[in-house]
Amino acid sequence: MTTDVFPSVIEDLQFGPGPGVVVDSPPGAGKSTLVVRAARHIAESGEPLAIVAQTNEQVDDLIANLATAAPSVQIGRLSAQNYVATARIGAHRNVTVDNAIAGLGGCQVVVGTAAKWATLTSGSWPWAIIDEAYQMRSDALLRIAGRFDRTLFVGDPGQLDPFSTVETERWAGLSWDPQLSAVAVLLRHNDINVHRLPVSWRLPSTAAPVVSEAFYPFTGFTSGTGPGDRSLTFATHAFGSSPLDSTLAMAVSTGWALHELPARHSMRTDEEVARACAGTAMRLLERGAVAVSEKSLDGAQVTAGRIAIGTAHRDQAAAVRQFLPSDSGITVDTANRLQGREYDVTVVWHPLSGRRDATAFHLESGRLCVLTSRHRHACIVVARSGISELLDAHPSTGRMYLNEIVKFPDGWEANQAVMSHLERHRVSAA
Repeated sequence: MTTDVFPSVIEDLQFGPGPGVVVDSPPGAGKSTLVVRAARHIAESGEPLAIVAQTNEQVDDLIANLATAAPSVQIGRLSAQNYVATARIGAHRNVTVDNAIAGLGGCQVVVGTAAKWATLTSGSWPWAIIDEAYQMRSDALLRIAGRFDRTLFVGDPGQLDPFSTVETERWAGLSWDPQLSAVAVLLRHNDINVHRLPVSWRLPSTAAPVVSEAFYPFTGFTSGTGPGDRSLTFATHAFGSSPLDSTLAMAVSTGWALHELPARHSMRTDEEVARACAGTAMRLLERGAVAVSEKSLDGAQVTAGRIAIGTAHRDQAAAVRQFLPSDSGITVDTANRLQGREYDVTVVWHPLSGRRDATAFHLESGRLCVLTSRHRHACIVVARSGISELLDAHPSTGRMYLNEIVKFPDGWEANQAVMSHLERHRVSAA
């Protein structure tokens, strides 16, 4: 059975009901590849295309990928006045950068952020692609939707929901709640076909079932690789049996590890957890990890650029960086900023580690989904003991509103499912 949904997506985009089509993509399922293929297909048909992304980083990624895949297609980068083209954009001769749509008149494809598209006062396009549509607020879509005739919405329903810095309770339960994702409101008001990418090409066979069960219980997916297709080894042996080396041994043999520190209520910037996260990543480099996969059958060195440390808060990321060399090259960032990125190994500071309570922010299923789905080989979670007990003491009791869209699974269920799995891969650091 083929897993290529592209032909049916394009057919629905052209002839399906409603103003477009939605494509749900689990982590690493080829969402970016689908967007590039669709953009190239539409551009080569001779009709103009608008592409909307949510951040400047996503815009640059899309342009770089499309410019490489379709060097004959003229691409416009609709930018802010103070935007300075990055090296990956400047390297392509078929890319033009301008802060006004008039300056991109000769471009077949125009790419910009949703915020930038909303500043336009005129113009329309027969085709549009909205990337990371589940991370786009519905009010942001409302500002630009009228400029596009047919739109392809692509995104990951399990990732972080849109957020707002203002109180949104007054709109809860309304079908046009601006805090809802663009896709959620779109589907409530239109007859639109939804396609799903069924295979993750990022997550290994050890991770796909865990992530699928915890975060995608009704739209499950499988791994594109099987047992034995990927492996991690070390160029050097460990002397003794330190907790860090035991944790790494668990991670390379099973794809998962829970590096568990003693139970204790701690500050958000827990120094011991920060030190353990940094130490785990540095030890991985010191041991000379080698990754074997379908991309590198003979093995490739796991360099610092292929390792990420993920946290829930920016101050936690700053705390971890204090224990890393300034030139380590290891990525340390929050789940929000790691969204959409891919690494060989990830080290995760568990959002509930050392907490006295389980708030909605720390129980957010999308946050944990992002943190535990960035890796191609192994995910190492660092946390203090007691998370399962904390979850048992704080059952999900959030407010419910009439007509509100209920998201499944909720954060409490997702965290319970992940912890149930991690407890089988626990290494005590006591």
